[in-house]
Amino acid sequence: MGKRGRNLHRDIILKFNFDSVRFMEYFFELLLGGLTRGSIYALIALGYTMVYGIIELINFAHGEIYMIGAFTALIVASLLTIYGFHGVSILILASVAAVIYSSAYGFTIEKIAYKPLRRAPRLSPLISAIGMSIFLQNYVRLAQTSDFLPFPSLIPEFGFMRDYEHIFSSAELVIFIAAALIMAMLTFLVKLTRMGMAMRASAQDRKMAMLSGVDVDRVISVTFITGSALAAVGGVLIASHIGQINFSIGFIAGIKAFTAAVLGGIGSIPGAVLGGFFLGWAESFATGYVSSDYEDVFAFALLVLILIFKPEGLIGRSKANKV
Repeated sequence: MGKRGRNLHRDIILKFNFDSVRFMEYFFELLLGGLTRGSIYALIALGYTMVYGIIELINFAHGEIYMIGAFTALIVASLLTIYGFHGVSILILASVAAVIYSSAYGFTIEKIAYKPLRRAPRLSPLISAIGMSIFLQNYVRLAQTSDFLPFPSLIPEFGFMRDYEHIFSSAELVIFIAAALIMAMLTFLVKLTRMGMAMRASAQDRKMAMLSGVDVDRVISVTFITGSALAAVGGVLIASHIGQINFSIGFIAGIKAFTAAVLGGIGSIPGAVLGGFFLGWAESFATGYVSSDYEDVFAFALLVLILIFKPEGLIGRSKANKV
């Protein structure tokens, strides 16, 4: 092989190695980006699946709770900045305020819009949930603005992440860790506490739970409060990562989280988490290798396919009708 041939061979190898590195970097970028999306979808989907597991109601206003949590954090963060707070303290205090305020909304919505219709035909609470979603959207639109508002970057940048920012940012790392910790805490609540036992009993057989002395009304209220708190944390984290919010952000996020809940198996807490991550990865890889213009299309197409071919979800179980 002559000198020219050796140079050409070397150039081909170098180009192949470079392309391989770029391909793997892009693959991991999409993989970790999907993990971040999936973490947020899972946090919101848990609220859907917990409520459905106990009262078999799809709370379509749940996405608006996510949006209200983000707006609450924006207001609190702005006030704290004026009074001299900075750094992580703003993120923590704004998140706590968003959780408290959103939980109060979730509790109130359940008492006003859903509890009076608990014995009504199945269509009535569904219409009430849709009506509450529209009401909350327009309430925030009138109280704030219909324009997109800038949201401050509350999540700190870590020095050890600087070399990997092009693949996985500090904000994405915080989102994933926070979501993992919250899911672990929720698992502890459901599996190892008296309230969790009451939740599981109510989800399995509400009438039998009532006969056993379980205060089902209290369990339902705690379920709404817990789900609202999870959605609020998701709203604060993703708004800080993206950098803007609007009164309509809860609608799309809510529909996608509902898709995640159905994908994993509506009523199943592990299913909601699995469905959230699966949807996040599906969107990330589809937008990365196909087109970002069809991001929402992939999510809704996945929902249609699941409803047609596996309506019980990935790890859900079909329920036999009792006669």
